[in-house]
Amino acid sequence: MPDIKDPENTIIVTLKDGEVVIELLADVAPKHAERMKQLARDKAYDNVAFHRVIDGFMAQTGDVENANMESANYNPRRAGTGGSKYPDLPAEFSKLPHDRGTLGAARSQNPNSANSQFFINFSNNHFLNGQYTVYGRVISGMEHVDKIMKGEPPANPDRMITVRVAADVQA
Repeated sequence: MPDIKDPENTIIVTLKDGEVVIELLADVAPKHAERMKQLARDKAYDNVAFHRVIDGFMAQTGDVENANMESANYNPRRAGTGGSKYPDLPAEFSKLPHDRGTLGAARSQNPNSANSQFFINFSNNHFLNGQYTVYGRVISGMEHVDKIMKGEPPANPDRMITVRVAADVQA
């Protein structure tokens, strides 16, 4: 585990291959960072599938409504269509590029429709710059992200086993 400078703005995602540590960029996208922490504290991201994983592009997850693989209403065909019980977020665009390992807010055509879904960039996807909110970056464990099962949706999707705020784990 890397040296965590700001545990309140650090997320630890446990995948089948190991832990992914994400630094949230609360100074750049405060509403998105706050939402991720809220959903992590609600344990809403636990067991949520990576429903859209495109090799060389990105891995998308975070549909807490339809993609919890432990839920009775889990439906892989609906995964990626839902959000959370919280309202949608306004876009928080910045000059930060969509580089490998950055976290972007997934949304519909409406720039102000991000809610709970996010993606992790496998490579530098600068064509997304200024169109999707960047609100975090992987600071360790990117090798585990690279191993996530590919597909749209994957035949046997990987999931986020647990998602926690580092401050809560260290307590």
